[in-house]
Amino acid sequence: MYEEDTMENNRLLIKNGYLIDPKSGREGIYDILTENDKIVRIAECIAEPADGADIIDAKGRIVAPGLVDVHVHFREPGFTQKEDISTGAKAAAKGGFTTVVLMANTKPAVDNEETLRYVLERGKETGISVETCANVTMGLKGETLTAMEELADKGAVGFTDDGIPIMSKEMVQSAMERAASLDMPISLHEEDPKLIDNNGINRGKASAHFGIGGSPREAEITLVERDLQIAIKTGACVNIQHISAKEAVELVRQAKKKSAGVHAEATPHHFTLTEDAAIKYGTLAKMNPPLREEADRLAIIEGLKDGTIDIIATDHAPHTAEEKAKPITEAPSGIIGLETALPLGITKLVKEGHLTMMQLIEKMSLNPAKMYHLDAGYLAEGGPADLIVVDADSKIICGDYASKASNTPFTGWELYGKVCATVCKGQVIYRSQT
Repeated sequence: MYEEDTMENNRLLIKNGYLIDPKSGREGIYDILTENDKIVRIAECIAEPADGADIIDAKGRIVAPGLVDVHVHFREPGFTQKEDISTGAKAAAKGGFTTVVLMANTKPAVDNEETLRYVLERGKETGISVETCANVTMGLKGETLTAMEELADKGAVGFTDDGIPIMSKEMVQSAMERAASLDMPISLHEEDPKLIDNNGINRGKASAHFGIGGSPREAEITLVERDLQIAIKTGACVNIQHISAKEAVELVRQAKKKSAGVHAEATPHHFTLTEDAAIKYGTLAKMNPPLREEADRLAIIEGLKDGTIDIIATDHAPHTAEEKAKPITEAPSGIIGLETALPLGITKLVKEGHLTMMQLIEKMSLNPAKMYHLDAGYLAEGGPADLIVVDADSKIICGDYASKASNTPFTGWELYGKVCATVCKGQVIYRSQT
């Protein structure tokens, strides 16, 4: 159930939960008291205030910072038949996300102050914190840089042309130089369209199955290599989005040794699935960049383990059922991910021994918040009252989505990790009914 402004008072007391805070490294059984939008006390035992508080008993459950997703598409303005900011926020809350950063490939694009203002104002109407990137180039055409300084001044938290790669090396360098001067991140979609015949499907076993050209790994590798060189040169804070190829992971690993500004994100579908899923699920497992081979999946997991990949982001990309019912070459790429991300992380990374719960939460909250300079992703007195209560040992069946869309291969999967409650700014915005 999605809730907004449901508290009768402005205090919330969470009792007996197993606190995990990636910023301080603290974990253990603690109580947490919030007042208005801040955490006011964390202690082993906190008595209920004399004038009352809403109480959540979190015994046997994990209490962690609200998750932060820095790669989501809420499709508004322009494509609200797929999703809108309100329904996207509900999906986020159900998935344990209290902060999201929207991508800017809307219609109109977020390349102007008017659209930026509209998106941010709509975000304020939701129960979560909605931030947005602005575009790097006008109309996502890769030809003219946006007024990055003005857009930053009006509230954009970063820049991206996600969905469309920037092919001009000179344009990328200019954009990185300006982003660096603003101390803001720039996120890059790395696929060279000149090397791709039919995007969304890996060139290999999957493309052969469908009888199409597909997307070769070289399409990603070449742009990642180019842009990491520019990032090192400019010192910009750069995020390599939705990494999919083992060679790209290694390129990031080496670049991180030369620049602290290099970051990379992995999606849950890329650390869970291979191109076999595209063969099995068809368009429901079609995405850009595509699912690749088992060696790539394992390389992504290794990158998560050693810190090469420091962020997990969903690339939540809703589409209508009618669109996804089209043939493999015509259906749009992308899957929804906000409501399955944490269970996939717990099931495929924590339960299988690749990451600790602390490491998973760090990559899903603190690290993305730090890259975007957001006050989020940690639990501390005086800090934001954004947190989640999670039963990591409880199983869920994926489905019954709060999103408008249901385009995902994970429907029907049994996974560990039930979000029991989501709290944003001290308000309980989601509470599980079971």
